Formats: sequence, structure tokens, C-alpha cells
Amino acid sequence: MMPDIDPSFCEHLQAITQVKLSDEHVCEECIKQGTQWVHLRTCQTCGVTLCCDQSDEKHMTKHYHADHHPVIASAQPGERWLWCYVDEQFVEY
Repeated sequence: MMPDIDPSFCEHLQAITQVKLSDEHVCEECIKQGTQWVHLRTCQTCGVTLCCDQSDEKHMTKHYHADHHPVIASAQPGERWLWCYVDEQFVEY
């Protein structure tokens, strides 16, 4: 999947040429900890899939703060959007 990103969006979003999505629909960290997730997000830098901020553990935001990978994609079926943590920009594709 290649998003068509408007040039007015940040460089992080414009750098996405193919959206990475998860083959497994689980939060890898929640599985390790035995906790539950609400929604899933996939890091566009390394491809890890983790839980969203509505989940108690907020693993994807923790991943961003630890590793500074700027862009995530929704890993929820039927959702097609990207979010840049750095520039706080959202785009549907």
C-alpha cells in the first residue's frame, strides 16, 4: 500500500512510501505482560505492533518515547491512517 501524502504534511509522513502492517493482530508487549489492549498501531520505522493510548499500558507511545520512531499506522481492520508523533499530524490514505 502506498499512501498519497499531500506535500503540505510533515517530512516524516511524506517519507512513507509503503505502509507497514502487522501480520498478527496482537500487542507484543501486552502478550508478554498478560495485559489487554484496545486498538493496535504499527510503527512505520521498525514494524512493531503495539497498543494505542486508549489501552492501559500505552505501549506504542512508550515505544515512541524510547526509540523516537515518528510515524505509526492504525493496525485496525478497515482503518487507513497514519500519525506523526513529532509533528502531531494525522493523515488518512
